[in-house]
Amino acid sequence: MRRVVFNQKGGVGKSTITSNLAAIAAHQGQRTLLVDLDVQGNSSRYLLGEMADVPHPGGGSAGFFDSTLKFSFTPTATHDFIRETPWENLHLMGASPELEELHSKLESRYKIYKLRDALAELGEDYDEIWIDTPPALNFYTRSALIAADSCLIPFDCDEFSRRALYALLDNVKEIQADHNAHLQVEGIVVNQFQPRASLPKRTVQELVEEGLPVLAPYLSASVKVKESHELSRPMVHLDPRHKLTQEFVALYASLAPHP
Repeated sequence: MRRVVFNQKGGVGKSTITSNLAAIAAHQGQRTLLVDLDVQGNSSRYLLGEMADVPHPGGGSAGFFDSTLKFSFTPTATHDFIRETPWENLHLMGASPELEELHSKLESRYKIYKLRDALAELGEDYDEIWIDTPPALNFYTRSALIAADSCLIPFDCDEFSRRALYALLDNVKEIQADHNAHLQVEGIVVNQFQPRASLPKRTVQELVEEGLPVLAPYLSASVKVKESHELSRPMVHLDPRHKLTQEFVALYASLAPHP
C-alpha cells in the first residue's frame, strides 16, 4: 500500500500526520518506508533529529531524482537512497534542499513517472510506503500522486482550508483522469480539532453532510505534539497512552486493510 499525504495549504500538520501514521505502522510490525519530498524536510527531521543534517551517502530523495537525470550502465539501486531510522521497521528516503535545485530540470525532462516505477520496485520489501509532499501542486507532488494507491488530505478546520480543499479534490481528480486511474481519496484527516469550539464542529459537520470522506477519529489539538517534534520522537514512542496517540492509532486502524 502506497499512501500520499497531500495538501496545497501549508501548516495543516501534513508532516506530523505522515510521520506518526508511518511510525504506528512500523510499531505494529509493518515494514514501512517514509519518502520525504518536501524541501523543508520536516518528516526527515521528525524521525532522525539532528542526524537529518548528516548527509546520507545516497542523497535521499534528491539523490534518487538526480540519478534519473543521468544515464548509467550500472544505475544506483533504489535501496541505496534509503536509510534506517531509530525506530524498528521504519526506513526513510529523506529530503534535502537539493530537491529545490532539481525541480525545474526534472519537470522539463518529464521524469514524472520515475518515483512510481521506483516504489513499485520496492513493493516486495515494504508493506507500507508513506509519502510526505510539499504544500504545493508541483513536480514532486504530482509524482507522489501518480505513484500512490491512495491519498489522505489533512484539514485544519478553518474557512481557508475549506476553500483549498475543493481545489485540491479537483486536482486529484485530474491526476486520476490523466495519470493514475487507481488513485483513491482515502479520506480527509481532521487535525487540531477543538470539540468545544463551535466553528470547527460546524465546519466538519458540513463536510460530512456534503458526502466527503471525513475520517474518524478527529485529531485533537495538543501541546504534546510540539514536545514530540522537539524530541524527534513520534507520539507512539513518546507517550503511547496519550489521548492524541490513541487517536492516531485509531485513525490508522480505520484505514484500508493493511497487508
